[in-house]
Amino acid sequence: MNRVQSDVTDAELAVLQSLWDRGPATIRQLVERVYEQGGTSVYATVQKLLDRLEAKGCVKRDRSGAVHVFEAAIARRDLIGKRLRAVADALCGGSLAPLLTQLVEGGDLSAKDRQELRSMIDRLDERRRGGGTPRG
Repeated sequence: MNRVQSDVTDAELAVLQSLWDRGPATIRQLVERVYEQGGTSVYATVQKLLDRLEAKGCVKRDRSGAVHVFEAAIARRDLIGKRLRAVADALCGGSLAPLLTQLVEGGDLSAKDRQELRSMIDRLDERRRGGGTPRG
C-alpha cells in the first residue's frame, strides 16, 4: 500500500466521511450517500474520487465479488493528525503550540471540551513520568 497522503480534497473527504460513518460501500451506494442522486456523470465522478483515494492509500478495494466494495484504509483520527501536522509544518515552522493555541483560544470550547483537554494533558504528563495510568 502507498504511504497515506494528507492532501485530500473536499470531494474526496466527503467520500471518506461516508465510509467512516456508514461503513464499506459500492460506488453506487456512495453515489446515493454523498450526492443523493444517480446518473452516469455522478457515478464516474465518485469512481474517479475512489481511484484517487486508493492511490493515496486512503481507501482499499475488495475486488473479490462482481461489484467492488470500498472501505476506508485510514482512520478519521489518523487523517486529522496528518492534516494538522501538515498545517503546523506549513504555517508554524513545525511547532504545534501556535496551532493548538489558536484552536483553543479561537474556538468556543464547552466546559466538557475543556475538561477533556485537561484530562488528556494529565494523562500525557502521567505517561511521560512513567506512571502508565493516572494515579488517584
